Amino acid sequence: LFGGARKDFTSTGRGRFRQDINILLCGDPGTSKSQMLQYVYNLVPRGQYTSGKGSSATGLTAYITRDPETKQVVLQTGALVLSDNGVCCIDEFDKMDDSTRAVLHEVMEQQTLSIAKAGIICVLNARASVLAAANPCDSRWNPKLTIVENIQLPHTLLSRFDLIFLMLDPQSESFDRRLATHLVSLYYRNSSKPRPESIDSDVLRDYIAYARTFINPRLSDEAGQKLIHTYVGMRKVGMGRGTVTAYPRQLESLIRLSEAHARMRLSNVVEELDVDEAVRLHKEALKQAATDPKTGQIDMEILMTGLSASSRAKRTELAKFIVRTLQSGGRAYKMSELYDACKEGYKDGFTQVQYEMVLRDLQEENKIVQTSNRYYRLKDV
Repeated sequence: LFGGARKDFTSTGRGRFRQDINILLCGDPGTSKSQMLQYVYNLVPRGQYTSGKGSSATGLTAYITRDPETKQVVLQTGALVLSDNGVCCIDEFDKMDDSTRAVLHEVMEQQTLSIAKAGIICVLNARASVLAAANPCDSRWNPKLTIVENIQLPHTLLSRFDLIFLMLDPQSESFDRRLATHLVSLYYRNSSKPRPESIDSDVLRDYIAYARTFINPRLSDEAGQKLIHTYVGMRKVGMGRGTVTAYPRQLESLIRLSEAHARMRLSNVVEELDVDEAVRLHKEALKQAATDPKTGQIDMEILMTGLSASSRAKRTELAKFIVRTLQSGGRAYKMSELYDACKEGYKDGFTQVQYEMVLRDLQEENKIVQTSNRYYRLKDV
């Protein structure tokens, strides 16, 4: 809602840095993800609400139409451009078409939209925060799978979200009782009873608008040093086990979150307490979204490449076993026959999808070739 400070380096040729924070909510159905999106949409001064299934690429970006009076070709902007300097809420994010989802890559990093349609070539501003909600492909969250496998979204898009939160159904009696009490009380509670203390939505809307307009926080020396030490520490965690636990994008996310927290306090200086809160939020999100279910350790490569270090090592071992099987057999194997041979001899289990991906990788590396009738053999040297 608040976002980071505006940074414009166009005079030096480096362009404009992203200031808005993108957040993805994913998890079990019935955990009020859509309710939260609706609340944010009704709260922000400028915002758009759209559903992934009912959205097209032109509806999100821009489309060409003909003016009925002048008969001129005009450009009509879509949801992302209309929510400039606001929040674009996208529900059912996982049900978007690939062509629709592809337009978000530029918006979520460069915050612009490049249009080239019907002779109209232009670049539109789309400086909007993206708040998206997605459901798992199997309806319920599977803790044995990574987030990429659970929600079937490209890792190139997931890496552009600053925070990814899981909203899971805990299935505990105390939680169920509190939730049921709250829901039932909405139907029978007397409106004359005093409500718990809360901020009026109009006051909160004005507070957010004032902070975004007049507060432009800058990093203090202490906060800058703390961010550097935090990033270096995050990188060191993964060096010992050969994984990457932080990328420069994570450092930029920490800066944006720190500035947003300072803006919430109506402070023009980012202090150490803002950095501490940003690090806490970021670690909590990473703990949920970037944890390798096989090792239980944080692995940023899941979000950046779609594969964890353990999955990559397993694919390498399976590829070596396939090559050894073809060498020992000394002949071409049918795809199903080679699959059965690997199932019998390979100690660790694997799925049909993993097997086909390894075969494709070996073909791309020119280690094996596919003959007619889907037979595989080693490539002749």
